Amino acid sequence: MGWDNWNAFGCSVSEDLLLGTAQKIVYYGLRDLGYQYVILDDCWSAGRSSNGTLLADLTKFPNGMAHVADQLHSMGLKFGMYSSAGYYTCGRYAGSLSHETQDAQTFADWGVDYLKYDNCYNGGQAGTQMFSYNRYDTMSQALNKTGRPILYSMCNWGEDSPWNWAQTMANSWRMSGDIYDSFSRPDVRCPCTGDEGYDCALPGFHCSVLNIMNKMASIQSKTQSGAESDMDMLEVGNGGQTDDEYKTHFSMWALNASPLIIGTDIRSMTPASLSIYSNPAVIALNQDSAVSAAVRHWRYYVSDVDEYGMGEISMWTRTLNNSDVAVALVNAGNNSRTMNATLAEIFFDNGAARSPEAKIGYDVYDLWGYRMDNATATNVLNGTSGPINGNSTTRYNSTAMSYADGLAMNSTALLGNRTGSVPPLGTLTAMVPRHGVGLFRLRAQPAGMKKRDEL
Repeated sequence: MGWDNWNAFGCSVSEDLLLGTAQKIVYYGLRDLGYQYVILDDCWSAGRSSNGTLLADLTKFPNGMAHVADQLHSMGLKFGMYSSAGYYTCGRYAGSLSHETQDAQTFADWGVDYLKYDNCYNGGQAGTQMFSYNRYDTMSQALNKTGRPILYSMCNWGEDSPWNWAQTMANSWRMSGDIYDSFSRPDVRCPCTGDEGYDCALPGFHCSVLNIMNKMASIQSKTQSGAESDMDMLEVGNGGQTDDEYKTHFSMWALNASPLIIGTDIRSMTPASLSIYSNPAVIALNQDSAVSAAVRHWRYYVSDVDEYGMGEISMWTRTLNNSDVAVALVNAGNNSRTMNATLAEIFFDNGAARSPEAKIGYDVYDLWGYRMDNATATNVLNGTSGPINGNSTTRYNSTAMSYADGLAMNSTALLGNRTGSVPPLGTLTAMVPRHGVGLFRLRAQPAGMKKRDEL
């Protein structure tokens, strides 16, 4: 979890931007929700010295990169850096291909904690899984040799199926071309949809939220602890989607255990955006120790298509470490609708209606039911909210108590709003808005518990 400047600022980077954003991450309580990495993307470099060492652009970073790292560390944050497994970065600055050992040591000497490693100008060293594996593994080994723990975030856009080989050398890998701030609009520059199975020769860019979400369905089994599919940075707050669309975007990235990297200008964040990024009940799914992506059990096309001709509904589940089950009902149709999921469908992989799990009742918690209201979010942004109350239903401090411990103590902020129950072999039902999501945590009722408030 963290923040990256690229979606909001592109190449307009500076020391002031990073450190000013870092202060807001702390002040707004985002650090204590788990957003710990401040990631500097492309365009920071001034090339190489006479001995080949990477140089920072001192007009943008007058005190150097080690100073930036020191300042971030003093705030309890971590420093993320960018390079490319190519001769140039995507912004045509010096890349790290053939300089891996030297650059890795430079990053370690600067105090870097995270490396985003891109795929531009790779000299044709792609096209087979082995080509890409060798190119990215060279940097992995170089980082390990420095002796400094540096999270390795591969950004090869899903080219050459990294989900088949990246687990042994990286902490995350991009599984798609670049996102853009649209919920459903298709773009020819993102030619693959996930319906290929997912075998995509040209990942492209300008991929919508719906496009990336559906690509995850085929590679669900590849995510594991310490090695996650990266669905790309979050667009929440950048203005291209509705509030319901942004809620769906954030929910499905969290449910699929994707890194949650804020991609907007935190310094000018709106109350609505803060309340999405700060929803502890949704973040708790993302941070659950039973790391896995969600299973898409069904997907149906619907007749009420949006302005781009897109219209579908789907149901996704994920079993959590404490045996709770998260369920997402996604309405990518153009109208609000009632959506249903039977326990037989939810527990299909366990034996459907024959499974023991489908034959018991569940309490249902709406994970958006205690979303921070705009007045509270405004107070947080203004610095007038005060400390987080331990009984708060909307705010949480994971520095003071981990998500796992909070759930073990039945923290309401993490469980969400209990809205009812589902009886044995029953049906979960929810009204879901256009391009929205119903996101729920199901918790098994104790044996012998009477039915109450059934949905």
